Amino acid sequence: MIGVLALQGDVREHFAALTAAGATPRQVRRPEELAEVDALVIPGGESTTMSKLAVIFGLLEPLRERVRAGMPVYGTCAGMIMLADKILDGRDDQETIGGIDMIVRRNAFGRQNESFEARVDIEGIDGGPVEGVFIRAPWVESVGGGAEVLATFDGHTVAVRQGKVLATSFHPELTGDHRVHKLFVEMVGRA
Repeated sequence: MIGVLALQGDVREHFAALTAAGATPRQVRRPEELAEVDALVIPGGESTTMSKLAVIFGLLEPLRERVRAGMPVYGTCAGMIMLADKILDGRDDQETIGGIDMIVRRNAFGRQNESFEARVDIEGIDGGPVEGVFIRAPWVESVGGGAEVLATFDGHTVAVRQGKVLATSFHPELTGDHRVHKLFVEMVGRA
């Protein structure tokens, strides 16, 4: 069972992508729901809002504990920011879950009206490039020794993995191409 953090963001689209990839998704809003899932997707949305809501719902520390304990997690866009060990251009009070030794820059590709789609080659995904939807997307400024760069776009890292944690700057769930979610479901199966 794969949970989707349902505090804010594109939860429904991840449900559809996970189902198409062969998983059984479930919404996670409370610590007891988090305890019942084998893995978690952190959707895109607004990372500062997501951070605040995680604190309000009592989920921030349980999320950190589960990630440290080895729960597989996949974050898209704001989810990538939540999984970073450090954020650039974030609010002073913004907190992350951590899990990937990387520094992420918020809104690096521009504002809402500068959003775009692009084809991205991702290491470990067959069948050609994945269509990525970049909406106020972050990019990875740098990664530590434990993190593996899976994809770059325009000279910037946009997909990374560290152990059982996967993150993309873009939204594959908005395209109908479920290969990134399938990669994550396979990671969960191996875990």
